[in-house]
Amino acid sequence: MIERIREAVDFLQNSGIGQPEAGIILGTGLGSDFVNQIESRVTIDYSKIPYFPLSTVEGHKGRLIYGVVKGRKVLCMQGRFHYYEGYSMQDITFPVRVMKMLGIRFLLISNAAGNLNRSWKKGELMLLKDHINLLPENPLRGKNADELGPRFPDMSEPYHRMLNQNIRKIAAEMKIEIREGVYAAVMGPNLETAAEYRFLRIIGADVVGMSTVPEVIVAKHMSLPCSAVSVLTDDCDPDKLEPVEIQDILEVAAKVEPVLSSLFVNVIASLPSPHP
Repeated sequence: MIERIREAVDFLQNSGIGQPEAGIILGTGLGSDFVNQIESRVTIDYSKIPYFPLSTVEGHKGRLIYGVVKGRKVLCMQGRFHYYEGYSMQDITFPVRVMKMLGIRFLLISNAAGNLNRSWKKGELMLLKDHINLLPENPLRGKNADELGPRFPDMSEPYHRMLNQNIRKIAAEMKIEIREGVYAAVMGPNLETAAEYRFLRIIGADVVGMSTVPEVIVAKHMSLPCSAVSVLTDDCDPDKLEPVEIQDILEVAAKVEPVLSSLFVNVIASLPSPHP
C-alpha cells in the first residue's frame, strides 16, 4: 500500500499539486457550487491517477480538483467511492491516505443521508458528532502499516472537537440552522425497509447513509482532524414511508448545495494557519 500511495502522490505533485491545507470530499449531488468557488484550479480525472478507483454513481463527477479558496490551498474530491460499487475498503479510502501524504491538515466531508429523526426534515443539514458503523468490512483490516498509524486507533472522538465547534460557530454567524447527531453507515445500495429504519432509531441513529465512515476511520488512523456534514435528502419515517428515487435525492441535494458550499468556504477560510 505504501508504494502505491507514494506513486499516486508523486504523480499528483508532478501534475502541479503542492502542499494543500484542507481536503474536501463532496457527496452525492454535491460539488458544482463549491468547485466554482475554487480559484486557479487544476483538475485531474480519477482515471489518470495511479490506483484511484472510478466513480460509478450518478451525482459523482470523478475528479480531483486542486486550487485556492479564500487564500487557502485545497484539494477537493468531486465524487467519492462506496463499498456497494464493488470496491474494497482499502480502495475507497486510498484517496484519503494520498491527500494526507500530500500535506492536508484538515478533512471536510459531505454526504447525502436519510433523515431518521422525526423532529427534523429533509433539506436540513446535520453535523456529525458520532457514527455507528454497520458496514461489513473495515479499511484497517489486514496487516497494519505502522508508518501510517497505530494498529488499534482510538475512536472515542472520531469527529474533531475544535473543528466541529468552529463549524457550529460559523453556521450560527451565517444564520444557517445545523442539526447535530449520529450517522449510521450501511452497505446499500438499496434503501432500507420500515423495520430497518425502526431498528436504526432504536440503536441511536439520527440519519443513515452509505459512505463517510470508512474515510473517517482512515483519517483517524492517520491523525488527520476531520468533520462531516450530512444533507438530509429524504425523510425515513417508517410509519409514513414513501418510495424514493435517486432523482429525488439529487434534487434536494442541489437545493441545499449553495448553503453547504458557503459554509465550507467560510470554514476553510477560518482554519488555523500552519505558520503562526
